[in-house]
Amino acid sequence: MENERNEDATNDWDQIGFIISSKYRTAVLEQLVESPSTPSSIASRTGLPITHVSRALRSLRDRSLVELLVSKEKRKGRIYGVTERGQHLWKRIETEGLID
Repeated sequence: MENERNEDATNDWDQIGFIISSKYRTAVLEQLVESPSTPSSIASRTGLPITHVSRALRSLRDRSLVELLVSKEKRKGRIYGVTERGQHLWKRIETEGLID
């Protein structure tokens, strides 16, 4: 049981390090914690290029921190939301004061 908790804590820090090592991933996750959104909406609110937003979404999705809320086949109007895991890690990032 103790080992499991230590592995979870290590995994949390690995994921947190992954998120905060990119201003794009940090900005995208922050937007999605506030509410589900489309890539173009995230780009316009943050001032980030859409290509960086899309790349950040893909990498966060690969780690199950964000999810596509519409059908995979949908090409326009893709809406993304944060997963429970992403929400948990974002709270840790804020609690630990790891973002400006």
